[in-house]
Amino acid sequence: MINYITSSFKWFFKLESASGLMLLVCAVIALTISNSSLSNLYFNSLDYYLFIGIKDFGLKLSILHWINDALMAVFFFFVTLEIKREFIQGELSTPKQAILPIIAAIGGMLVPALFYIFINFGDYETLRGWAIPSATDIAFSLGVLSLLGSRVPISLKVFLTALAIIDDLGAIIIIAFFYTGDLNIKYLILLLITFTFLLILNKFNIKKFLPYLITGLLLWFFTHESGVHATIAGVLLATIIPHRKKNKDFSLLMKIEHSISPYVAFGIMPLFAFANAGVSLNDVTFNSLLLPVPLGILLGLFIGKQVGVLLFSFISIKLKIAQMPSNANWLNFYGVGILTGIGFTMSLFVGNLAFIENTQYMDGVKIGVLSGSLLSTLFGYAILLISNKKN
Repeated sequence: MINYITSSFKWFFKLESASGLMLLVCAVIALTISNSSLSNLYFNSLDYYLFIGIKDFGLKLSILHWINDALMAVFFFFVTLEIKREFIQGELSTPKQAILPIIAAIGGMLVPALFYIFINFGDYETLRGWAIPSATDIAFSLGVLSLLGSRVPISLKVFLTALAIIDDLGAIIIIAFFYTGDLNIKYLILLLITFTFLLILNKFNIKKFLPYLITGLLLWFFTHESGVHATIAGVLLATIIPHRKKNKDFSLLMKIEHSISPYVAFGIMPLFAFANAGVSLNDVTFNSLLLPVPLGILLGLFIGKQVGVLLFSFISIKLKIAQMPSNANWLNFYGVGILTGIGFTMSLFVGNLAFIENTQYMDGVKIGVLSGSLLSTLFGYAILLISNKKN
C-alpha cells in the first residue's frame, strides 16, 4: 500500500507524462513522412554517415546509429540515475513499497516473452526478438495515464511508474547479457580500467560532474569498441554518481538528473521516436500482422503484458505477499496493467538490437510494436474510463 508520495516522484511523473505526448506527435510525423513523397529523404538521411572525432581518433556512424548508440546512452544514464535514486530514497526504497511492482514487472516481462517464443518457436533468426514485447515505455504509458487526471488513484500512478522503472532495469540486464556482440579483449580491459577510475572518483566523493563526464565519454568509446552495447556505458556511469543519504545533503545525482531531464524527455526520446517509428505501409495488409515477428510482438504486448502483470499481481496479493495499491480496485488495476503493453520506444530499441544483422525483420518489428502499443493504449484507456464511471 502506497500512502507517501515523494516530491521527486511528482516531478518525474509530470515530466514523463508531458514527454509521452511528444513521443506520440513524433511517431505520427515519422509515419506520415515515411509514407509520403519525402520517404526517400527520410530514410537516406538516417543512413547518412557522420564522422565525429579528431583526425584518426573518432567514430564514423550513420545518423541512426548515433541516435541509437550515443544519444540512447544518455537516456539509459538518466534512467539508471532514476532507478538508483528510487531504490535508495524513493518509492522503491522499502520492501513494502517495492514488492508489488517488482513481482508485476517480472510477470510483465516473462509472459510476453513466452508468447513471442511460442509464435516463433523453431526459427532461430526470429527467436532473437523474444525480449521485444517485454519492454514498457515509461513516458508513453504515463502520458496516457495523465490524460485521466485525478480519475486514477495516485497509488496506481506510482505503481505504473515503479513497474516501468523496474521494467527498464530488466531491459538493461537483457541488453547486457543477450545482445552483446563479439568481445574485443583490448577494449574490454580499457573499459574495466576506466570504470575502476570512476569508482575511485566515487570513493573520494568527488562532487564535480566534469571528471565523471570526461571519463564517461572515454567509457562510452571503449564500450562501443569492446562489443558490449554502447548504451551500457550510460548505465555504468550512472551507478557510480554519488547520491545523498539525507535530505539536506548535496546530491550530485539529483543535480544531474534534474539538469538533463528536459533534454532527455523533450529532445532525445522524441528524436529516437522520429528516427525509429518510420515504416512504409504501402505493402502492409492484415496478413502482414500474421507473420511470426509482428504477431509475436503484437500478442506479447497486448495480451502477454496484461496477463503477466495481472496474474502475478493477483497471486501475490491473494497470498498476502503484497498489498493492493490504496484506493484502487481490480478493474482500474487491470486498466493500468493493459497500459504496460505500450512498448513503443523501448520495444523499438530492443528490436534494433535483436535484428541488427537481420534488418529485413525491422519493418515487422515496427508494425508489431506500433499495433500492440496502439491496442494497449486504446483498451487500457477505455477500461480506466469505465472503472471511473463505476466508482
